[in-house]
Amino acid sequence: MRFAAPLVAGRLVRRYKRFLADVELEGGGAITAACPNTGSMLGCCEPGSRVWLSESDSPTRKYRHTWELVEVRVPGRARAVVVGINTGLPNRLVAEAASAGVAAELGGYSTIRHEVLFGEERSRVDLVLESPGRPACYVEVKNVTAAVEDGVALFPDAVSERGARHLRELSRLAAKGIRAVQFYCVQRGDVREVRPADAIDPAYGKALREAAAAGVELLAYRAKVSTAGVALAARIPVVLP
Repeated sequence: MRFAAPLVAGRLVRRYKRFLADVELEGGGAITAACPNTGSMLGCCEPGSRVWLSESDSPTRKYRHTWELVEVRVPGRARAVVVGINTGLPNRLVAEAASAGVAAELGGYSTIRHEVLFGEERSRVDLVLESPGRPACYVEVKNVTAAVEDGVALFPDAVSERGARHLRELSRLAAKGIRAVQFYCVQRGDVREVRPADAIDPAYGKALREAAAAGVELLAYRAKVSTAGVALAARIPVVLP
């Protein structure tokens, strides 16, 4: 996924009300941008961080700019890493990777449906992959941005009752012999594995382990992130300590 136009650089002043961020632009001036991430953004919203914004020319938008990327300093490392924070991108990134053969585990399907109603708890699954004569594959996608010093990505970055519910729904599918996949889209390129953030949300960690035991497939891919675009690049393991 390439950005449609060059991004606007700036420095984060503050992120607040979950959906808003004040930014000082590198070219001068200050603006309020939309923040397309409702999580805690653990480690990704420090004031003073360098950020990049996309800009819309739509006359109906209240905030013309959308926060896309942030430069994160990781303790113990000399170099910073650019992280994608837009939670609206992962479904598209996974669909692109599946169609292009990058995520080979999801290859071979002719159609992809988005935001499909399913399950006993009135949920929506992010992607349903289908082909004639082949069982459907249900894929729930989670955006991962949090990481710790030793290269471990963590999910979730805040308590996620919705995430646990999705895992229960996937577990029920797997128990019926339907292919169900929990896919972690890691929008940073400096980590080697994904783990459940048990210290943040032990209930989610429990649900994830139960889903794995029920036959839900756990996939994780880290992305190559730059100001030109974001694309999934390499599979990394999901580790359940």
